[in-house]
Amino acid sequence: MAAALGTALLALAAPAAQAQQSWTNKPIRLVVGGPAGGNADSLARLLAEGLHQKLGKPVIVESKAGAAGALAVNDLAQNGKDGSTFLVIQAGIVSETPLAYKVHYQPFKDLKPLAQLSRTGLVLVANKEVPVNNLQQLTSWGKAQKDGVMFATYAPGMRGHTSGIVLGQLLGLEMNHVAYKGSPPALTDLMGGHVPLMIDGLTTSLPLIKNGKIKALAVNYPTRITELPDVPTFKELGYPRLAETSWFGVWARPDAPAEAQQVVRDVSLQFFAQPEVQKKVRDMGMEPAGKATPDELSAELKVAYQAQAEVLKSINYQPQ
Repeated sequence: MAAALGTALLALAAPAAQAQQSWTNKPIRLVVGGPAGGNADSLARLLAEGLHQKLGKPVIVESKAGAAGALAVNDLAQNGKDGSTFLVIQAGIVSETPLAYKVHYQPFKDLKPLAQLSRTGLVLVANKEVPVNNLQQLTSWGKAQKDGVMFATYAPGMRGHTSGIVLGQLLGLEMNHVAYKGSPPALTDLMGGHVPLMIDGLTTSLPLIKNGKIKALAVNYPTRITELPDVPTFKELGYPRLAETSWFGVWARPDAPAEAQQVVRDVSLQFFAQPEVQKKVRDMGMEPAGKATPDELSAELKVAYQAQAEVLKSINYQPQ
């Protein structure tokens, strides 16, 4: 009986041991929801350095760009259960993308945020020939445009789109959205004078702002950012509704081993708290991340999701 009981206990313990070893014995994969060389990819490579230093094991960064991040989410769904695969992507994959596009994942069930890697926002930029340098001038100029004011964004249904709609409501302007497939073509048309305004991500617009090719009117961020200290926030201009923040983070499957999730979160927070790493983040046009817990991040995302849904509903937007 003792031998049989011992065998039974070993049989029960074996799956747990295998689960324990499945992530500790494998290289870690960081799947990137974006193109190689993009923000998510750059942050993933920083995180890979931190994980390698801490764990002493190979860390592979693999870009899965396309389908508004759905390809990367699908990779995590297929490979993330054993705790060897994690996802690095912007928070909009939960709070924006499922409202803008038809997706096959459940954002609050299939993805768990572990830690923020950086925080960022949007910026309202204008063609340098447009005769406006602040929101007051924009309001006067915009009301004089008989056909309304065109504004470009990097994608329909995303926060650049809805922020423009809200801005129009707050300023009493008719804002007409022009959607592009990504920031580069939109910025090209903005510089060429084909569209007067754009609401873009800080990281893609920042180099052009610094080079004087476009001008920034306000940032969609709770506080002024380090790289643009002279550009006011919408909040300080009296429009707190536009004081939104987006962030890039590392995500797991909710059913991945708890220890694997905790290790990746701890390493992320410790590594990205180092001054030299924070400088690299700022050089990308982003701000250092906060230390919110997974539960706090999920709660924040639910609020953002609801706000996004309400604006899209107000304009009868249908997921593409």
